[in-house]
Amino acid sequence: MSFLLHQAYWYLRHGQTDWNARNLSQGRTDIPLNKVGLAQAVAAGEALAKHWSRLEYPITTIVSSPLCRARKTAEITATILKNKVGIALPIELNDSLKEVCFGEEEGHPMGPWYDRWIAGDFTPQNAESFKKLCDRVSEAVNGSLRKAGTGTVLIVAHGGIFRSLRYMMGLKPNVRLPNAQPLCARPPVEASNAWTLDALPLE
Repeated sequence: MSFLLHQAYWYLRHGQTDWNARNLSQGRTDIPLNKVGLAQAVAAGEALAKHWSRLEYPITTIVSSPLCRARKTAEITATILKNKVGIALPIELNDSLKEVCFGEEEGHPMGPWYDRWIAGDFTPQNAESFKKLCDRVSEAVNGSLRKAGTGTVLIVAHGGIFRSLRYMMGLKPNVRLPNAQPLCARPPVEASNAWTLDALPLE
């Protein structure tokens, strides 16, 4: 069964692409950031740098999907933190953080089938099931958290990946995360409580 270690982490979805702007499912299709997405990545890095001294969980490493839209977002963020804060964070690429494979739906408008996909009632042809997605994301994220030890990981990846993380955190999964919005995910203080997500102000 997929699960997440009770350890705080940061999450950053990549900046906007042309397919995001057109509301198309990207999946594994390697679409680059557009001009808006590049500016969003800069804004995310600037926000982290601005609030760095007040972060409850200072970032010690960045783990990114290797798809270019996420990798570029991670690189921009790391460069800004190095220049503004003076900290050179390593970037690790993890294939298991690639966006979910949407099969025949890639390049098509995002549809109303997401809830059925998450429930396990429907998977597009040649696509990845939600359960398989959760299994690989759980392994990837937990591995990164264990490796970080007492440090804190910034995961730079995709919207579908975050849906699986929301599911494993006991939150409503089918919620679209804005592009390039840094989030701090905090585990429950008590077993009866839920994970909390705190968005970092971008201004």
